[in-house]
Amino acid sequence: MGTAALGCPPRGARPFRAWLQDGSVKLIVGLGNPGIEYQFTPHNLGFLVVDRIASERGVEIRNRQCRALTARIQVGDEPVLLAKPETYMNLSGSSVRELVAEYELKPETDLIVVQDELDFPLGTLRIHTRRSSAGHNGIESIIGALDTQDFLRIRMGVAPERKVEDGQSYLLSPFRKTDLAVVDGMLDTAADAVKAILTEGPAAAMNRFNRKEEQ
Repeated sequence: MGTAALGCPPRGARPFRAWLQDGSVKLIVGLGNPGIEYQFTPHNLGFLVVDRIASERGVEIRNRQCRALTARIQVGDEPVLLAKPETYMNLSGSSVRELVAEYELKPETDLIVVQDELDFPLGTLRIHTRRSSAGHNGIESIIGALDTQDFLRIRMGVAPERKVEDGQSYLLSPFRKTDLAVVDGMLDTAADAVKAILTEGPAAAMNRFNRKEEQ
């Protein structure tokens, strides 16, 4: 099955190639589930971050390719493609794999994935690479699809103060009103982290945003 059948433009058409100056692009993937019922849930923080970045740049993430909604922006000298896979969380890797292939990207240098992290307290943010999925189904899908753990991840803590019995139910339920201010600040911080990675480099961004001892 060719890329066109999978939702990518036919090779040779490549409608975004004219936008790229040197053939390279950075891919920022926010993880989440499509559908209004999931929009403001912990598991959709990745979607919310790329939406925040797009809003700051005055663009909408509405182009469809490779089973994802996408938008293109420029950050410093870097052409950037924002993407929200429409495959649902557990199959995120299939869309990411197609985007990586379409733009001939190297995951270790060209891919940043923004995810929620139930192991971190709400409001915590860490930038990591070369890590296991730690049980995150979206990351597990991407690792399997790309056959590598070597890509940058912005991990955003969503764990509540009190332990929940059903983590999956919590992740798919709307944020509490009392948490919204913290969530809003975390979205701004994550958008800043993406910009820092692209303009200052991953090491500098990690030094800046991973202020507490790594977990």
